Amino acid sequence: MALYRLPTRRGFLRQSIGSAAAAAGLAAMAGQARAQAPRARWALLSDIHIPTDPLNEYRGFRPYENLKRIAPVVAESGVDGALVNGDIARLEGLPGDYSNVKTLLAPVLAKIPLAMSLGNHDHRKNFAATFAESPGEEQAIHDKHVVVTQAGPVRLVILDSMLRTNLVSGLLGKEQRVWLEQYLPSAGSTPILVFMHHTPGDRDGDLLDTDRLLGILTANRNVKALIYGHSHRYAYDQVKGMHLINIPAIGYNFNDSEPVGWVHAEFGADGADFRLHAFGGNQANDGKLTSLAWRG
Repeated sequence: MALYRLPTRRGFLRQSIGSAAAAAGLAAMAGQARAQAPRARWALLSDIHIPTDPLNEYRGFRPYENLKRIAPVVAESGVDGALVNGDIARLEGLPGDYSNVKTLLAPVLAKIPLAMSLGNHDHRKNFAATFAESPGEEQAIHDKHVVVTQAGPVRLVILDSMLRTNLVSGLLGKEQRVWLEQYLPSAGSTPILVFMHHTPGDRDGDLLDTDRLLGILTANRNVKALIYGHSHRYAYDQVKGMHLINIPAIGYNFNDSEPVGWVHAEFGADGADFRLHAFGGNQANDGKLTSLAWRG
């Protein structure tokens, strides 16, 4: 059964005030230099799974209603940008799915840049017909939606891990990997955060070229983190000092132990702070702050 707590602007602001106090304490401990360093605030969402039918539900959750509740909260949260990390559509990437997504995200689109990656339940042509433009620079990679955009002191590289619509596993493919191998060494010292939908694992439903991707990313020290969704979990890990960050789902969880919600991220040149905003599922860690330092 779905378990919800309806977020309100007053409640969010109360938590934001507490968050600001906690962040100020951390900044004081880290030193005055970091306190004055530029930061970029982004809302990270994943697996919104918006259906054509607003009443569609899964595990007691209604993804349409979830995004309807959360989009105004994100729009009023004071972030500089937002990113939806794949599985934008419910199952097959229908035109009606994306039409509803655009309507629901209107409060966000009216205020800030909104970037998106494609997941296994998306459809490239239907997505592109509804969302013709992306913030940043779209890369010339055949049949892939790859975008590079600046977020204050960091750069976001948004990859396309979709292999085929409604097929669980993902694949970057040779052309995208070759582009990445060439781009990263030429990108300078600006910290790079890489986004894609699929989990970088060895299960049949994960990214099938995970080992080759991780080899490319860990070899380039300017890459600080790989951020993904797909598993409907919220988790942190590392490989060779590079952070692996699994963003929770907005639509629904697969397990009662996982939250349903989004993450407020503050990106800096030396690290980032991630605060969970859980409104459904397991809300025990709602408001929890996770601070990460980038590898040198």
